[in-house]
Amino acid sequence: MLEILQSLFTDYTLRTVTLGTGLIGLISGALGCFALLRRQSLLGDTISHAALPGVVLAFMITGSRAPLVLVIGAAITGWLATLVIINIVRYTRIKEDSALGLALSTFFGVGIVLLTIVNRQPEASKAGLNNFLFGQAAALIQRDVITIGVIGLIVFGALIFFWKELKLLTFDSEFAASLNFNTQRLELILMSMLVFAIVIGLQTVGVILMSAMIVAPAAAARQWTNKLEIMVIIAALFGAISGMIGAIISSLGTGLSTGPVIVLVMTAIATFSLLFAPARGIIWQNIAMRRKGRRLRQSLVLADLYELATEHGDPYYIHTIEALEAMRPLSGSVRYALQGLVDQGLVTKQGQEWGLTKAGVAAVHAQQSD
Repeated sequence: MLEILQSLFTDYTLRTVTLGTGLIGLISGALGCFALLRRQSLLGDTISHAALPGVVLAFMITGSRAPLVLVIGAAITGWLATLVIINIVRYTRIKEDSALGLALSTFFGVGIVLLTIVNRQPEASKAGLNNFLFGQAAALIQRDVITIGVIGLIVFGALIFFWKELKLLTFDSEFAASLNFNTQRLELILMSMLVFAIVIGLQTVGVILMSAMIVAPAAAARQWTNKLEIMVIIAALFGAISGMIGAIISSLGTGLSTGPVIVLVMTAIATFSLLFAPARGIIWQNIAMRRKGRRLRQSLVLADLYELATEHGDPYYIHTIEALEAMRPLSGSVRYALQGLVDQGLVTKQGQEWGLTKAGVAAVHAQQSD
C-alpha cells in the first residue's frame, strides 16, 4: 500500500491516469443522478454511442487525433442525438424509451460504418480511433487531465447556477412549466451537460462502458439518501473513488484494461449499496420485514392468550401451547412468539402452560384501544 501511494506521486502515468479517471467519475456520477431520477438511464448509453460518429468525423475532417478535436466532434454528435430524441418525443407518438433506442442504434451504426471506412486508410492504425470503443486510459496525458478539469468546472458551474430549476424539472416538470419555466430549454441544458460529462470519459472508458459511469454511481447513491443534494455528493464521491481505485488496480497487473476494471469497482460499490444501505438495502429491508413479522406474530399470540383467558373469566388464566396453535395454525411459530413475549415481561410460563402478566394485560388493552 505504501508503495502504491508513493507511485501516485512519483509515477507520471499512474498519477495522470488516476487523477483523470477520478475527475471523470466525479463529473459523471454527479450528473448521472438527474438521468437516473428522470428515468433516463438509457440516455447515457445513447449519448456515448452517438459520440462515436463524431469522433470519426472529426478525424476525417481535420486529420488530427488530438483529444480536444475528437472530444469536440463527439460532443457535436452527442448533442445532435439529444436534439433528435427531444424532437422525436415532442412531435411524434414515439415514447422516450423507444426514441432513445432508435437514436442509439442509428448513430452507433453510422459510427461503425465510418470507422470501417477510416480503418481501410493507411494512416488509420496511427489514429487510435478503435480505442474509443473500449477506452485506453493509459493514453491520458497531463493536457487531457487539464481539459477534463476545465470541462468539469464548467459543468459543475452550470449545475450550481441552474440547481433550483434542474431540481424542479427532475421531480415535477409540469409544475415547473406552470411557473413559466422554459422546461424545453432546461431539458436541453441538462442533456448538454450530460453530453460533456460523457464525451470526456470516452477516451478512458470507451463508448460501450461509459453508460456505467453515469448509471452505477447514481444508483448506488440513491440507496443511501432521499435528498437530491446528498445523493449528488455521494454519487460524485462513488464515481471518483471507483475511477481512482480502478486505475490503481489496473496498474498492478499486466493486461488489465482500466475501463473495465473501473466498471467492476463501480459494480461492487453498487452491489454493496443495494444489499447493505440502511432503509433501502435488500438485507436491511429483509431484517425489517422479519422484525415486523415477529412483532405481528407476538401481538396476535398476545391477543389470543387474552381471548382464551377471558373465556374463563380470568385474564391471567394459563393455557397450553397446543390451544394457542389451534387458534392460529398458519400464523408461524407460536412457541417462538411466546418466548419473545416472556423476554419482554408480557407473558409468564408455568410448567408447560402460558399466561399473561399484568404488563401483558395492559399491552392487550393498549392494542384494543388503538
